[in-house]
Amino acid sequence: MPEQPPLVRQWILLRTLCARHHGITVKELSETLQVSDKTIRRDLETFQLAGFPLAESVEDHGRKKWRIDPGKHQPGLGFAFDEAIALYLARQMLEPLAGTPFWEAAQRAFRKIRAILGEGALDYIDRFAAMFHATAVGASDYRRKAELIDRLMMAIEDRRQVLMSYQSLRATEPVTYEVFPYGLTYHRGSLYVVGWAPGHGEIRHWKVDRIEEVEITEFPFDRPADFDLAGHFAGSFGVFQTDGPPQRVRVAFSATVARYVTEGTWHASQQLSPQPDGGVHAQFELAGTEELKRWLLGFGRHATVLEPETLRQEIVAEAHALLDRYHTPAGR
Repeated sequence: MPEQPPLVRQWILLRTLCARHHGITVKELSETLQVSDKTIRRDLETFQLAGFPLAESVEDHGRKKWRIDPGKHQPGLGFAFDEAIALYLARQMLEPLAGTPFWEAAQRAFRKIRAILGEGALDYIDRFAAMFHATAVGASDYRRKAELIDRLMMAIEDRRQVLMSYQSLRATEPVTYEVFPYGLTYHRGSLYVVGWAPGHGEIRHWKVDRIEEVEITEFPFDRPADFDLAGHFAGSFGVFQTDGPPQRVRVAFSATVARYVTEGTWHASQQLSPQPDGGVHAQFELAGTEELKRWLLGFGRHATVLEPETLRQEIVAEAHALLDRYHTPAGR
């Protein structure tokens, strides 16, 4: 086995120490990680200097065992030491929700973890953080929407109608809607409210970025007992409204992008079929295709709609419109 980078090795070592409640010897650790005893002892010394709660016990014949003491520096925690570290390292993944009640609650949890781990351990753990990076391309910033999101969550929990001032993309002025909020969904860096719109007689979605004000009314509503957010979006490729029964969509991807396509789960209904030329055919069952169309256009000539014909013609129309745009002199 090739030698692990020091931080990776030390993370595996830390997890092993946490898992072996009765302790483990230096020799056993060196065999597990396939490094020398000297390297293991040096790593253990690093952990001690960082302030990790290492415990040493001496058994018969002077054999020493090492472990992470589950009772030391962990008052009130319902998870193990390595789990606390993993949660702390994951804090950057929540940054798109900065300012919201979700973020505030997470920050309180992180403060507790920081207090338990200590500064020395945190300085060491931050070295692990440099190994991960979360992109935020197109992600929304909700620091100014914290109170608004809090009201929405209260209305969802108490099942109270809200009056919501909403600025849609096409409207020139905000419009106030009566809404029975059913829940919130997080999609591609943005939050959306899902709820019943009495004025339209249907379930609708509102992007939180475009909500300007929320007022909780005294009027209660009954949410359908069989409503489920995951089920509601089952026929959608994202968060667009989905009307009508699902239809089969088949797309041929060239060999150039086949591996990228097969690496991801794009929809719960997807079926991927490798082709002799190295490409892949993808099949979906979708009630709406607007977001799928935008996704496919991003592949350019490497994605070809096989069915339905209506979607195929929509892609053709978009391609012609794009070509016409580029034939028009710049600036016009």
